[in-house]
Amino acid sequence: MQENLYTHYVGIQFQEGARAYFFGMKDIELRVGDKVIVETARGLELGEVSIAPIEIKNYSNTLELKPIIRKANESDIKINESNKKDAENALIICENEVKNLKLDMRLISCEYTLDKTKVIFSYLADERVDFRELLKVLAYKLHTRIELRQIGTRDKAKMIGGIGMCGLKLCCSTFLNEFDGISINRAKNQMLAINIPKLSGHCGKLLCCLKYEDDAYTEERKKYPELGEKVKIDNVEYIVNSINIVSTVIRLDGGEDQILYLPLEEFKKQTGQNEPRKKEFHFFKKNNNDKK
Repeated sequence: MQENLYTHYVGIQFQEGARAYFFGMKDIELRVGDKVIVETARGLELGEVSIAPIEIKNYSNTLELKPIIRKANESDIKINESNKKDAENALIICENEVKNLKLDMRLISCEYTLDKTKVIFSYLADERVDFRELLKVLAYKLHTRIELRQIGTRDKAKMIGGIGMCGLKLCCSTFLNEFDGISINRAKNQMLAINIPKLSGHCGKLLCCLKYEDDAYTEERKKYPELGEKVKIDNVEYIVNSINIVSTVIRLDGGEDQILYLPLEEFKKQTGQNEPRKKEFHFFKKNNNDKK
């Protein structure tokens, strides 16, 4: 169906550093950096081409593409810049009214649609906020439709963006479409030190990247002995104290300061465990209460 509507699709960004959203196009020549007008769920918006046109036959996403209406002209760009300034003033007005009404909400951002038929306020709140009176006041002062959108801390990080501990832009603001529940068990499975501040992202929740290598660690751990397992090497009984999957080294404790470090392959030779371990390794029991 979309092949009949469009010949290509392109990636559009609506703010610097944000992830790209795909839109369909036909009979329009676009290049990276071009400004375009599109219709989103929020209304008319001005965006910038960040991913060059791709043939529609390569589109595999199940989401239906919305069309690019046209290239933006100088008038559109000036209106967009003017809207940004008006949004700053609208945010100040809204903040003052929130204080006057003593509402427990923290405003994050304010945006106008290109045609100014709607203004969208994003806010954080721990509980549900009764903002009916606020809507009346804002509608009277701003003379347009008002949308108050409650977001979570992860959505805030996605909107604002930033640099992660890896040195790259935040995953949530560049390519993640949805946020999966991240359990502390993933950190335990990867044998990371349970230091919550270090394992938390800009949003204060556990790092989304904890899931990227989790399956690989689960598979690799099947090759290793269980922690606490007793083995005999040169007639000395050792207890498996720790394992390091990255360096493939196993630490063995023989008591009385007898500590032995063996690479995995050497450990198998010394203990006769050359055959693949058939049972799956389950060291930590999953607990739904561990989710952040």
